[in-house]
Amino acid sequence: MASSGLAYPDRFYAAAAYAGFAGGGDTSSAVLSRFQSDVALLLYGLHQQATVGPCNVPKPRAWNPVEQSKWTSWHGLGSMPSAEAMRLFVKILEEEDPGWYSRVPEFNSEPVVDIQMHKPKEDPQIVPASTNGTSISEPKIISENGSSLETQDKDVILEGLSTVSSHDEWTPLSISGQRPKPRYEHGATVLQDKMYVFGGNHNGRYLSDLQALDLKSLTWSKIDTKLQAESSDSAKTSQIAPCAGHSMITWGNKFFSIAGHTKDPSEGITVKEFDPHTCTWSNVRTYGKSPVSRGGQTVTRVGTTLVLFGGEDAKRCLLNDLHILDLETMTWDDVDAIGTPPSPRSDHTAACHADRYLLIFGGGSHATCFNDLHVLDLQTMEWSRPKQQGLTPSPRAGHAGATVGENWYIVGGGNNKSGVSETLVLNMSTLTWSVVSTVEGRVPLASEGMTLVHSNYNGYDYLISFGGYNGRYSNEVYTLKLSLKSDSKSTTKAETVSDTTSRVVEPEVETSQDAKIREIAMDSADSDLKNSTDEASEQLLAALKAEKEELEATLNREQLQTVQLKEDIAQAESRNVELTKELQAVRGQLAAEQSRCFKLEKLQSMDALEKEVELLRRQRAASEQAALDAKQRQSSGGMWGWIVGTPPDKSES
Repeated sequence: MASSGLAYPDRFYAAAAYAGFAGGGDTSSAVLSRFQSDVALLLYGLHQQATVGPCNVPKPRAWNPVEQSKWTSWHGLGSMPSAEAMRLFVKILEEEDPGWYSRVPEFNSEPVVDIQMHKPKEDPQIVPASTNGTSISEPKIISENGSSLETQDKDVILEGLSTVSSHDEWTPLSISGQRPKPRYEHGATVLQDKMYVFGGNHNGRYLSDLQALDLKSLTWSKIDTKLQAESSDSAKTSQIAPCAGHSMITWGNKFFSIAGHTKDPSEGITVKEFDPHTCTWSNVRTYGKSPVSRGGQTVTRVGTTLVLFGGEDAKRCLLNDLHILDLETMTWDDVDAIGTPPSPRSDHTAACHADRYLLIFGGGSHATCFNDLHVLDLQTMEWSRPKQQGLTPSPRAGHAGATVGENWYIVGGGNNKSGVSETLVLNMSTLTWSVVSTVEGRVPLASEGMTLVHSNYNGYDYLISFGGYNGRYSNEVYTLKLSLKSDSKSTTKAETVSDTTSRVVEPEVETSQDAKIREIAMDSADSDLKNSTDEASEQLLAALKAEKEELEATLNREQLQTVQLKEDIAQAESRNVELTKELQAVRGQLAAEQSRCFKLEKLQSMDALEKEVELLRRQRAASEQAALDAKQRQSSGGMWGWIVGTPPDKSES
């Protein structure tokens, strides 16, 4: 029997009895004999919290260390609800002893609860256990909102998702089997009442395992897969390449894994197909120009095509390109849509409405998270930003989304500061946002990189989340049971009707929906007018464009500055050569000037000598003139001189 056979609180009571928490007497020795001391103390505290409530008893004295440790374990749980304490008790027991349930008949299956369990809203009446220690009486099944559901027959047991009784509230599922490794950025899809989980990221390492959760028995199982050899039809037992940030899409009785980050990325996107019947992976050959490899993109099935948008490539470059893969011909088509597309982003969500409109919400760049909503009309291939109604969602990236009819549910995500706690729903016909549920505390539902799938079980619609990262990696499974039952016939018809037929005629039951769809089409046609009236949205878009342009301008400036620096260095070297030549020329000129100076100095000294010579010449001429004059005077004396007896000049003799 699977461990999910008993609903709460029966399952908790059976686990408590197995662990050794019997009514009356000291249970410490029985529990300590089976578990380690820290596990036993934690089980004791959870058992007290579930059966008694929050710890209000005084702390034991220090001389009794055992009772003091038990009190500390119980008191540390604070005001944890009893239902949560029951769930954690069973979870810890399953981690310590996965096969406990199969051995329950060997023990007392019905624990004797000696203290009435306190409930916040009402106290359901618990039927006392039998005293023979072998049979289980039929207590009422307590739901989390305090209401009770009477079990009519011991053999009629609620199984799978039917054990969830509350609506529009997230409920942790207690699941048997070996849990998958905690992860985020994995892929998930539902096929034949099973949720398949593939790959993901754990502690920075990419994963390649394939896990399956049976939604009927709520049991995990790991699938041993084979990889189809490309050269032959035979399959070989080997691991498929680990990846994260990929997309998983169900198609017929198989599903695809598309794109994703890998250790050794290829140039183009890879498409892998898994066949559950043969447990075989195979690489799908596609035609046309494949989009560049990436992760964090969205892939949305629209009729017989897959629409891929955005993501982040192996070089961490954000993308906002649009590609369509025809599933019948496996041919890629690169689409150039008109209008203003969403800014480049990754980790956003996408949904299809009425097989015509592709909606893109949120996501992030390397520094900013978005809360904008874009719509692509797949008939006219035109982008628009229609006006939204209701509350304004907070920016987020790494969130998950799932569609149920015309409603699009958004869960989790982060905004670079903390996880987003509210679960939103967008009516895609009226484009009206509202809050479905809000979680408190640091729970996996307020995390990034989780997955969200939709499953219809016994006429009810369920949202199922798995994994995520909010500071720690998670492998928890939560479910939310939606208030209204979906029309499975209309849902199936909407999924199988051809695209041509859906454009021509629709069922009468969806007449009102057609009017709303036409209203969206009119909004798309009048997108320019709506963009002008939506001032806040335009300001956000302008800010994003300005940020992009500023980053591009900064990059260009840095590149230009680098080029300029190189040119400056080359010019400086050239100037250095020129200056060296000029220095040599100046030195030559200086030598010539020095030579001229020497010559001038010499010329100045010659002038002085010439003056002296001239002076001497003048003196000599004067002397010669005086002598001549004297001689003439002598010769002019004549007879008179001889008469007077003037003596002759001795110098002449």
